[in-house]
Amino acid sequence: MPDTIGFIGLGIMGRPMAHNLLKAGFPLIIQNRHQEVTYEFLAAGAQAIALPRDIAALCNKIHHEEAVHKKA
Repeated sequence: MPDTIGFIGLGIMGRPMAHNLLKAGFPLIIQNRHQEVTYEFLAAGAQAIALPRDIAALCNKIHHEEAVHKKA
C-alpha cells in the first residue's frame, strides 16, 4: 500500500503536485484555507481535515506549501 501523503496548502505549486499524486493512486489528505479548492480535491478522491496539526498523525509524508508575502 502506498504512503498516505498530507498536503498543507494547495496553491500555485501544491495544487498540481497534489493532483498528480491522486492520479498516481496515492492516498491524499489535505488542509487548505480556500474551500472551493478543498471541494475540488474531495471530488477527486482526497480526504480533507480542518487543522494542519492533524495531518502529522494521519500521514506518512507531508508537504507544506509556505506562502511568502513581501511588503511593498
